[in-house]
Amino acid sequence: MVNHLKRPNHSEKSSERKDQILQALAAMLEHPQRMKITIAALAMRLEISESSVCRCFPSKSKMYEALIEFIEKTLFILINKIQHEDSSGVKQIENLLLLLLGFSQKNPGMTRILINDVLVNENEHLQIRINQLHDRLEATLKQALRFAISEQKISTHIDAAAYANLLMCFVIGRWYQFVKSEFSHNPLANWETQRSILLPPSRG
Repeated sequence: MVNHLKRPNHSEKSSERKDQILQALAAMLEHPQRMKITIAALAMRLEISESSVCRCFPSKSKMYEALIEFIEKTLFILINKIQHEDSSGVKQIENLLLLLLGFSQKNPGMTRILINDVLVNENEHLQIRINQLHDRLEATLKQALRFAISEQKISTHIDAAAYANLLMCFVIGRWYQFVKSEFSHNPLANWETQRSILLPPSRG
């Protein structure tokens, strides 16, 4: 009996096309010379019609929204892993910072989204969503700081909220440097030196 290969259904084809479009968009965002992102440019890059792009994403904003969802999902899967595997609050803080800087290093185009660089002329909802993501990341750092305080590993006099804000400002600053330097300034540059300054002092 001959086994017939299963043909991909319409839903699978649509999902595959969406992935191709998002990968093309991410690649264009990684271009140091800031390529102009248009539906026409994406269609040309993928060698498909503009209508094919629009059938998957009616607007650029919808594409950016899908990339934001990818960023959120990726980061929080890894954050949950850190929270479950690292029994030390201080270690959690260090690994959270490494995660946020390392994600930027590996995903230059996504970093432009993380600092709202490419969202200025898009739907305001996208900028709000990124700001909310920043708030969630800062809250995660604050939770790790409170955990370290409860373990009595760091001074109980530390203001967890203020310290978490300081750490998040450092991360966002590194993201900005990376983008503004056309991806030449590694977000993890001087990490070994700076980690001792950034991490909260041990309780003496």
